[in-house]
Amino acid sequence: MTKTKKLFTLLVILVMVAVSTVSLNAAENQAPTAGDKRVNINTANAGQLEKLPQVGPKMALRILEFRKSNGNFKRPQDLMKVKGIGEKIFAKLQPLITI
Repeated sequence: MTKTKKLFTLLVILVMVAVSTVSLNAAENQAPTAGDKRVNINTANAGQLEKLPQVGPKMALRILEFRKSNGNFKRPQDLMKVKGIGEKIFAKLQPLITI
């Protein structure tokens, strides 16, 4: 393989990594828009949390208790630290919540 081909291959790989990193960061840090109907898990009350799928009164209470004990969620994925919320439930909630 010539130096030019190696350099080109390395450049392509670096560009792909950079693009994927930027895309992931943009998706995670996406700010809600004015018409956004997502539930803010740091400010929502029990009634608002109960409107989410898989969240009943007991789960809403656990979320509120977790937030009271540990402070605000730093990122949406931290919701999985609440007892009863695993990857499957979080996957359903993720598009519907914000921090």
